Amino acid sequence: MRARLIAVGERMPGWVAEGFAEYRKRLSHDLPLELIELKPGMRGKGRDDARAIQDEGAAILAALPHDSHVVALDGRGKCWSSEELAAQLAKWRMTGRDLAFLIGGPDGHAPDVLGRADQRWSLGPLTLPHMLVRLVLVEQLYRATTIMGGHPYHRG
Repeated sequence: MRARLIAVGERMPGWVAEGFAEYRKRLSHDLPLELIELKPGMRGKGRDDARAIQDEGAAILAALPHDSHVVALDGRGKCWSSEELAAQLAKWRMTGRDLAFLIGGPDGHAPDVLGRADQRWSLGPLTLPHMLVRLVLVEQLYRATTIMGGHPYHRG
């Protein structure tokens, strides 16, 4: 099983890029992760935010691998503990399908994207910068694989 993180936004700050790269490397054996960065829709004075959300949604859907299990990061989604995420990951592995995790733009996901998602995952009630969400997501995926493997990284 492979995973793809499809995220709206480009150029992670150095500290996020370093952390992301470290956990991605740690995951490389158990869950190879590919990052696809998409250009944000145009926003600002005189621009239509709804159009930006629609454009971002179209780009996300176009980047989805065929027949992937799609998990949209969404504040209205299901919160999982690290142990529950490990159980989800074990279930996903049993399906034999690749995974696609989706991080939307500053205004969230387009309705079409949420409609395509097989599941919605919330990282909790806090509002996080989208670049930080990438780092939290990859660390939690790594943690889930260590829980599944009985590795002492997780001491929850």
